[in-house]
Amino acid sequence: MSPSGKTATAIFAGGCFWCMEPPFKKLEVEGVLSVTSGYTGGDKENPNYQEVCSGGTGHAEAVRIVYDPAQVSYRRLLEVFWSNIDPTDDGGQFVDRGSQYRSAIFYLDEKQKRLAEESREELVRGGRFDAPVVTEIVPAGPFYPAEEYHQDYSRQEPARYQYYRAGSGRDRFLQKVWGKDGKRD
Repeated sequence: MSPSGKTATAIFAGGCFWCMEPPFKKLEVEGVLSVTSGYTGGDKENPNYQEVCSGGTGHAEAVRIVYDPAQVSYRRLLEVFWSNIDPTDDGGQFVDRGSQYRSAIFYLDEKQKRLAEESREELVRGGRFDAPVVTEIVPAGPFYPAEEYHQDYSRQEPARYQYYRAGSGRDRFLQKVWGKDGKRD
């Protein structure tokens, strides 16, 4: 439970969920309580990894973040999200191709929708990208946790995770766009 006694939830898709968990887990000291890899945005109930990877479920790999809003803001979570994806790629993310690897913000209420839209507009106005920002901002539907072996993958399988991440092109892109530290200005 959070120190304030309140929790909130955020859901983001940014390509491979293995790579989206660690940036949010780093915020555990700031009020992130849990990060769960899973599937959302499609029609199939209780999909499994093979079904989602086939591209036929409509689901995207995503992360669900439970956080204490008194300690970390949704706006801060949005900053972390944007600085870990390529928002101009409508065919997937980095080496992972297909709609199951699309980028999306799945909002849970009108405030999240407004903040997500504002953050996208700030990103566009910032002029950092030559191509249009195509990340979807859509209502959240059911979220299905991924299989246990996908949870906290970077800590369970650090060597395999680093090999995948280095080869995916994600880090090269993020360093080029956000700089040496991979952080937004």
